[in-house]
Amino acid sequence: MRAATGQETTFAKHKDPYILDQAHIQEPPTRFGQRLKFLGPGMITSAAVVGSGELLTATALGAQVGFMLFWLVLVSTFVKVWVQVELARWSISTGKAAITGYNQVPPKIAGRGWMAWLVLFMFLQFLIGQAGVIGGAALAFSMLFPIGGDPFSFMSISLWVAILVVIAIAIHLANRYEIVENISTVLVMLVTLFAVAMVFLIQFTEYSWSLGDLGDGLRFQVAAGAMGVALAMFGMTGVGAGEITAYTYWVVEKGYAAWSGPNDGTQAWVDRARGWIRVMKLDAWVSWIIYTISTMAFYMLGAAVLHPQPDLRPKGNEVMTVISSIFETAVGQWGGVLFLIGAGVALFKTILANVPSLGRQVANTLAVFGAFDWTNMVTRDKWMKIIMVVLPITWGTLAIFAANPLELVIIAGILNALFLIGVAISTAGSEGGCNASSDRGVV
Repeated sequence: MRAATGQETTFAKHKDPYILDQAHIQEPPTRFGQRLKFLGPGMITSAAVVGSGELLTATALGAQVGFMLFWLVLVSTFVKVWVQVELARWSISTGKAAITGYNQVPPKIAGRGWMAWLVLFMFLQFLIGQAGVIGGAALAFSMLFPIGGDPFSFMSISLWVAILVVIAIAIHLANRYEIVENISTVLVMLVTLFAVAMVFLIQFTEYSWSLGDLGDGLRFQVAAGAMGVALAMFGMTGVGAGEITAYTYWVVEKGYAAWSGPNDGTQAWVDRARGWIRVMKLDAWVSWIIYTISTMAFYMLGAAVLHPQPDLRPKGNEVMTVISSIFETAVGQWGGVLFLIGAGVALFKTILANVPSLGRQVANTLAVFGAFDWTNMVTRDKWMKIIMVVLPITWGTLAIFAANPLELVIIAGILNALFLIGVAISTAGSEGGCNASSDRGVV
C-alpha cells in the first residue's frame, strides 16, 4: 500500500483505471497542499464549460437583459456543482462511470435503464452543440486570417473548420488522460485571464460598468417576459448534464477510484474512499470558481456594452463580428483582434475537451447497448479512438453547412437542460443505480 506523497499524481497509462484492484491502492493525501497536487479532472470540465456556454450564450443573454440576471450566473453554476459532486462520489465508490450507472436506474425499457435511452437521444445534442462551437471558432480564426480574401466566404470558413478538425483529431489519437488534463489546464487559465482582462479593459471606455450595476444584478429579480431567457440561461451556464456525466470518467481515469480500491467492507476502504472523495470535492469546487469567474466576465461584457445598444445584438454569422466590436469600437482595432484571438482559442478549447469527453460517453452508451465489452481495456480504447475521429469530422461537416453557430449552441443548451433533469433524478435514484445515498457511508 502506497502513500500519496511522492507517488504518481495520475493513474499509470498501462493500467485500467476502471478495474478496482488491491494492487492499485494508494493512500489519499491528508494535507491541503498535498491534495492540490492531485487536482485535474475539474480543469477538463472547465475547459468544456468555458467556451460555448460562456463566450456565446452568456454574452448574448447579458446583451438581451442587461445586469438584471447577473445573480442567476451564481445560482445556476452553484446548484449544478452539487449534482456533479454526488455523481462523482458514486463513481469513486464503485469504479463505474455515469452512463453505466444510468443504465441501472429503473424503470427498465427493453432491458435498458430509461436514462440510457435518454442518453442515446442526447447524441443529437452532442452533435448540434459542438457543431456550433467549432463553427464559431472557425469564424473567429477566419476573421483574423481569411483564406482567399473574404473572411465570411464559404471557402475560408470551411477550410478553417477542416484545420481545426484535423488538429483536434491529431491531439487525441493517443487517448491519454494526462494529455487532456495538461492541455485543458493551460487553456482554461489563459481563457479565464483573457475574459477578466476584457472586463476591466472596458472600464477605460464609455461602456464602463459600476458596482451599482453589479448590485442591481444581485437583487434576485426577473422582469416580466424574461422568464424564458432566465430558463435558457440556467441551462446554458455552468456545468451541464454532459459535463457532469463526463466528470465521472475523468475522476476514474485520474485514479481516485482505483486508488480507493475495491469495496471490501472494511474501515480501511471507507477511510481511503473518504480521502479521495475529499480530493475530488476540492477539485470540483476549484473548477467551479474558475468557470464561474469566466461566466460572470462574459455576461458582464454583454450587459455593459451590447445591452445599451439594441442594434448590436448578435445573430447568425454576425455573432463574432458583433462581440468583437465591443473592443474594436471601445479601445481600437487591436482590441477587436485581441478578442478574436481569445474567442477562437476559447471556443476551440471546448472542442479539445469535448472530443475525449463525449467520445467516452458515446462509447459507454454503445457498450451499454451491447456493441462491445466496456470492461475490456483494449477494445474500449479502440472504440474510443474511432469515435474521437468520427465526432469532430461530423461536427465540422455540420458546422460548414450551418449558418448560425449561436442558434446551434442555444438549441444544444436547451436539450442539455432537459438532460440535466434526468441526471439529477438518476443521481438521487434507486438503490443499485447512480444512487448517491447507496454509498453514504463514505462521505
